[in-house]
Amino acid sequence: MAESQIKSKERVAERGEVFTAEREVKAMCDLVKNETECIYSRFLEPACGDGNFLAEILRRKLTVVTKKYGKSVYDWERNSLLALGSMYGVDILSDNCEACRERLFGIWEAEYKSVCKREYNDATCSSAKFILLRNVVCGNALTLHCVDERGEDIDRLIVFSEWTLPFNDARMQRKDYTMAGLLEASIEMETIKRKHKMQQSLFANEKGEIEPTFLKQYIAHYKRISEGEDQACVVF
Repeated sequence: MAESQIKSKERVAERGEVFTAEREVKAMCDLVKNETECIYSRFLEPACGDGNFLAEILRRKLTVVTKKYGKSVYDWERNSLLALGSMYGVDILSDNCEACRERLFGIWEAEYKSVCKREYNDATCSSAKFILLRNVVCGNALTLHCVDERGEDIDRLIVFSEWTLPFNDARMQRKDYTMAGLLEASIEMETIKRKHKMQQSLFANEKGEIEPTFLKQYIAHYKRISEGEDQACVVF
């Protein structure tokens, strides 16, 4: 086993922590190449470590963002944040979560500086950091609960945020969902498909898809998504 795939023998023994090698990461991402190059496709790594898979996917997405929107700082900022917001990770160890956030932000920031140069600004960076704070969660993906500094479950469910640009302007929308609710909706949808039900579920949308119940909805300028949550919040 390559030494770079482990942090310590103790962590392997206690948590079974082994990081996937870069060659395998790239090969596995190539199996879903089209999805990894779609800005809107969402990816969840339930034991993300320091983000080997998420980092590779983000690089691919940002390549597409730059190719499509690199001539406009406004369009690049909005769509790069959307790409960043499509990345989700859970890890039971807090140092891994912090390392994953820092790694993904570093990838995003390097591309941002390269593309936008003098128009690089702290406000957009703050939004990127806030998205990563919401999307990379210290928790137990098996119990669906957040964990404390010892990796023990606490009485708080893992919550993820969905990030969209539904108004075709500078406003970004965030909807918060519990991971448990997302999985429940996914299971219900698969059950309906397997049983070939003709009738539409009570909770299905016009496309026949099951939509999980969200906790809160926030709408704010994409450069100010971390500010004034109470004022920007619309609760249903």
